[in-house]
Amino acid sequence: MITKAVIENKHAGSFSKRQQLFFRYTFFVLIDLTVLNLFSQYWDYVFIQTFTISLLAAILLQVLLQATLIIEHRVANYFKKKPGLKAKVLRGLSTWAILFISKLLILEAINVSFGNSVLFSGPIHGLVAFIIVVITILIVEQAMSWIYRSLAE
Repeated sequence: MITKAVIENKHAGSFSKRQQLFFRYTFFVLIDLTVLNLFSQYWDYVFIQTFTISLLAAILLQVLLQATLIIEHRVANYFKKKPGLKAKVLRGLSTWAILFISKLLILEAINVSFGNSVLFSGPIHGLVAFIIVVITILIVEQAMSWIYRSLAE
C-alpha cells in the first residue's frame, strides 16, 4: 500500500516582507532575462550583444516596469475616487497613455543605457518589436505567478 508522505515545512510563513519582495523581483528579473535572450536568439528584430548586457537590461526593464505600474495604479486610484462617467473615461485614457508613453520612455532608457549593445529594430524604429517583447514578458510573468499561487493549494 502506497501512502502519501506529509512534508512538514517548519519555516512556512516565516518569510519577511523584504524576503518576499527580493524573491519576487529576482524571479521576475530571471523571467525578463530569459524572454529577452530567447527573442535575441530567435528573432532578428531583437539584438543583445552579451549575456551580461541582457542581465543588466532585464534589471533595468524590471525596475522601469514596476515604476510604471506604481504610477498607473496611483493615477487609476485617483480617478476611482471620483464619481461619474467623465472620471471613468479619464481613468481609461490616462491608463492607456501612461502604459504607452512609458514604453517609449523605457525604450529610450535602454537606448541611452546600452547604445548599440541592445537593439530593437523593425517597424516604427523597433517600437513594435519592443512592445511585443514587453507584452510577452508580462504574459510570462503572469503565467508563472499563477502557477506559483496554484501550487500553494
